[in-house]
Formats: sequence, C-alpha cells, structure tokens
Amino acid sequence: MGGVNGRGLRTGELADRAGVNVQTLRYYERRGLLAAPARRPSGQREYPEDTVRLLRTIKAVQRLGFTLAEIEELLTLSEHRRGTGELHRRAQAKLAEIDARIDHLTQVRQTLLAVVAADCDSLTNCSCGLARPLPELDPDDPGDDG
Repeated sequence: MGGVNGRGLRTGELADRAGVNVQTLRYYERRGLLAAPARRPSGQREYPEDTVRLLRTIKAVQRLGFTLAEIEELLTLSEHRRGTGELHRRAQAKLAEIDARIDHLTQVRQTLLAVVAADCDSLTNCSCGLARPLPELDPDDPGDDG
C-alpha cells in the first residue's frame, strides 16, 4: 500500500515518485488540491499511495493549459461524478482559448517575419516594407502579455 516500509509515503518519497518538489506538495495542500495528510507519531506527513496518481494527473492537466483554479473545479466535478458533460464543455472552452492564442501568435509571427525581412534598424521608424508602422497588438488579445 505505502512506501518502502509498507506505510504511507513521506513527503520526499511522494515528491520523488510524482516528479514534483516538496514546495509544490505544500502549496497544493494550502490550495486544497491535496487533502491534509495523516501524521506519523513523529509529526511527519504520511500520504496515501494514490496521491502519486493525483499529483501526476494535476501536472498533466496543467500541461494541457488549465490553471490550478480550473483543475480544482475539475477535481471537484470528478469527486461528485457529475458526468462527462461539464468536463467536455470545459475541455471545449479550453480548446477555443488555445485556438485563439494560436491565432494571435500566428499574427505576431507574421509581423516579426515582416520586421526581419525589412531589416529594420529602429522599432519606431520601421514600416516593414508595408508603408505603415508596426501594427499595435490588441491588449485584450489572448496571449498578449502587454
């Protein structure tokens, strides 16, 4: 069931097996993504074995572009077995968000290609050979960090 000694996993063991650092575990506990673990008589945390799978899942879902707040909501949905409809809806919304970011990055890439092709030596006077100044990025555009 547990770590090497047959009991639950200590913090370091869990972090190593899940591929995260100890600070991540503590942060996830504070956020409520991980339940507070049991404590050994020595005061050391003792996590259940299935916490490894949960942590790996959280990290995988983060790589898909979900925030920790969104992951927390998804975990709550999963715990309450509310069906796949809501999960599907949220995944579709995330896909639309990613598509919008890709579109924005494609526009940025095209503009940068024009700057490179025009061999600009000044950002304030570069027309990129387009007879107009560099386009301004929409601050409300996804992926625009200002």
